[in-house]
Amino acid sequence: LEEITVTGSRAQFSTAEDAPVPVTVLSNETLVNTGATELGRAIQAAAPSFNFSSSSISDGTDALRPATLRGLGPDQTLVLVNGKRRHTSALIHVNTSVGRGTAGTDMNAIPISAVKRVEVLRDGAAAQYGSDAIAGVINIILKDSPADRSAALEYGETFEGDGETWVGHVNAGFGLGEAGMLNLTYQYRDRGATNRAGLDGTRQYPCTDGENIDYSCSTITTLDPREKTFNRQSFRIGDADNEQHAFVANLAVAAGPGDVYGFLTYSTRDNQSGGFTRTANNSTGTVLEIYPDGFLPLINSEIEDISYFGGYLWDIDSGWNFDVSAGYGKNSFEFIISNSLNASFGPASPTTARAGKLILDQTTVNFDSSKLFDGGAVPVNVAWGAEYREEGYQIKPGEPVSYENGGAINPVTGNPYSPGFQVFRGFSPNEAVKEDRDSWALYLDLESQVTDRLLLTGALRYEDFSDFGSTTNWKVSGRFDATETFAIRAAANTGFRAPSMQQQFFNSISTQFVSRPGSDDLVPEERGTFRNDSLIAEALGIPQLKEEESDNYSFGFIWNPLESLSITVDYFKIDIKDRIVISGAISATNPAIPEDVRDVLLANDIGAAQFFTNAGKTKTDGVEAVLSWAKPTANGGMFRLDASGAWISTDVSGDVNTDGLLEGLEDVIFTSQDRSIIEEWQPEAHAQVTGSYAINNWMFLARVNYYGKYTVQEGNGDRQTFGSKTFPDVMVEYTFVES
Repeated sequence: LEEITVTGSRAQFSTAEDAPVPVTVLSNETLVNTGATELGRAIQAAAPSFNFSSSSISDGTDALRPATLRGLGPDQTLVLVNGKRRHTSALIHVNTSVGRGTAGTDMNAIPISAVKRVEVLRDGAAAQYGSDAIAGVINIILKDSPADRSAALEYGETFEGDGETWVGHVNAGFGLGEAGMLNLTYQYRDRGATNRAGLDGTRQYPCTDGENIDYSCSTITTLDPREKTFNRQSFRIGDADNEQHAFVANLAVAAGPGDVYGFLTYSTRDNQSGGFTRTANNSTGTVLEIYPDGFLPLINSEIEDISYFGGYLWDIDSGWNFDVSAGYGKNSFEFIISNSLNASFGPASPTTARAGKLILDQTTVNFDSSKLFDGGAVPVNVAWGAEYREEGYQIKPGEPVSYENGGAINPVTGNPYSPGFQVFRGFSPNEAVKEDRDSWALYLDLESQVTDRLLLTGALRYEDFSDFGSTTNWKVSGRFDATETFAIRAAANTGFRAPSMQQQFFNSISTQFVSRPGSDDLVPEERGTFRNDSLIAEALGIPQLKEEESDNYSFGFIWNPLESLSITVDYFKIDIKDRIVISGAISATNPAIPEDVRDVLLANDIGAAQFFTNAGKTKTDGVEAVLSWAKPTANGGMFRLDASGAWISTDVSGDVNTDGLLEGLEDVIFTSQDRSIIEEWQPEAHAQVTGSYAINNWMFLARVNYYGKYTVQEGNGDRQTFGSKTFPDVMVEYTFVES
C-alpha cells in the first residue's frame, strides 16, 4: 500500500509516488535494518543524498556531527518534526570540518526507536516552509500508534575491540478515548570512544643534562631518556565517547469538533573527545610541575535538547481545514575541559574548568488552513497560513580560570605562559551574548490536478525578519503522466536562508592548530572570531550579514515498467549567491590591518582574526536515482530489491564578494582551503543496494553501501585524496511472536 506523506504538499492524501518532486520515505523498519544506532547514521545509510560526517579534534563538532543534504551545508536543510519547524543546535562549527561556519540541527537528539518514518523532500522548499529549505526538507514523523509495544537491548563493538555500544529502549502506545493515543519512548545509549591515531614521532621532552633542561636543544643536545619509553599513540582520532538519555511523547485526542495534538522530545548527551596533545616540550602551554610528560586535554560537552509543540486542528462544513499550533525548542551546549590547565596560573592551575555554555531557543506559532475546491472544471487545493517565530541566542561565560591570564612565568625561559585553558579557552564576560530576533511570514499554496495526467503546483511566501529585512520566494512544479507507466516531473523555485543567530552573534577566542605554507608542522594559534557589529570588524570593513539566496531547478522521470517495479531519476541544479562563510584567518601582523586594530589583537594575545561574511557563490548539480522492486515467491515469501544513488558536485564560482573590505585582504577572506571544504570534503558519489527475502518468521537481508572518493586540503596547501569504500552488511532475523 502507498503511504500518505505530509512533506512537500499541503493537499490531503498525497503520496510520494504522485509527487511532482522527489520525496524519499524511510520507514522505522528501514532505519532499524541499517544497523545504525544513531538517527543521522541510519538516514545516511538509507538515503544517498544525505551525509553525516565524522570529525576528530574539532572541539564541539566531535560531539555534534554536521548533517548535509545534496552536498550543501548543514544549515541549508530544514528539519521538521511532525511537520513543525525544529530548532537548530546552539553549536556553530568554526574549526576545519564539513559545515565550517554553519549551525545545523542535532539529528541524534531524537532516537530511532521513537520514529515512525522519515520523509526526505529532495527539492528546494523555502517558498513552502521558509528559511533554510534550500537543499530540501527532512520531516521526522514520530510513532503514533496506541498499539505499539516494543523493548530492545543491543550491544556491539568494532573489530578493533573499541567503540563498545549499548542501546536499550522501551516504546509503548496507549489508547485515549475512542480514537486518541499517547505514544511514549525512552532510550538509553552508551557508545565508547574509538581511536585510530598513529604514532607521534615528534620530540616530546626538552633536552636535558640531568639537572638542567633546554627546550630548543640548542645548548643542551642530549635527549631526555623518556623519549624511548613514551607512549607515542598520544592522540585520539575517532568517535567521541558518548552517553545519551532520550525521552519522546506523542499525543492526539479528540476534543470538540477537532483534535488536540502535541509532542515532546527531550535528550541529554554527555560526550568526551580529545584535542591536540600538549608535549612536555611546550614551553608556553605545559607546566612541568603538573604534567611532567605533557598531557592530552579533553573536551567534555554536555548537550541538552528539549522541544514541545501543541495544537488544535479541525474542519468546518464548508470544507476548510484549520490547524493552530505553538511550540518551543531549546538546545544548550556546555564545554567542560578536563586533564588540562591554564598555564598562566603556573603550578596553582586547576586541571578542570567549566569553559562556558551556548544556548539557542526558538518559539514558533503557526496558523495553517486548506480546502479542496472541486466544484469547477478544474479542482484546486488552496492552502494559506502564517507563521511567527522568535529566536534567542546566548553565550554564557565560563569560570574565570578558564579564560584569565594568571601572569605566571616559565622559570626556564623567562617568558610568560599562555593564558586560558588549553584546548578550549573559556568564554569571558566580554564575549557574553544575549540576543534575540523575530520574524513573521505569510504563504499561499496552490495544487491542481488539471487533467488526469497533469498535476501543477505553485507556492508564494513572504517573510520579514527584524534584523535584516524581508524576502519573497516562489515555487512552481508539475508532473505529467505521459503513459500509464511513465511520467515526467519538473520544478523551479527561489529560496533563501536567513543568517543564523550563531553567525550573527558568535564570538570567541580559541586555540587552533594550524599549518603554515611550506611546513608540515601544526602550530597553536590564538584565533579570535569577532561579531560583524564589533569595532574590530567595522575597522576591517566587514559588512553586516544578509540572507543567502538560491535558484533551484529539477527535472526527472518516474517509470513503472512492471506493477512491482519503480524507477525514478532526477537531475537538479542549485545556484546560491551571498553564501555565508567564516573567513580565513587574518593575521594580526597583516600590513592591511590598521595599527590600532593590530595593537588590540596583540595586546590580547590574539594571533589572527576571523569573521562571518557573504563571500561565497556556489553552483551545485547532481543526479539522484532510486529503484524499488518487490516480487512474491511461489512458496509464500517476498523478495525485495532496493537501490539508490546520488552523484553530486559543488563548485565555488565567480569572484569572492569583497565589498567594503580593506585592500589586500581579499585572498584571505575565502581561502583555497575554505573552497576545498565546500567542494571536496564530502564524497561526490554515494550508492546503496539492498536485497531482502522474507518468508514465514524469517527475514534475510544483504546490503552494500558505496561511498566515493573525497579530498581534504590542509591550510598549508597539502592535499590528500581518500579512495572510495564499499561496506557490506548482512542480517538474519527471526520473529518468535507475531505482533
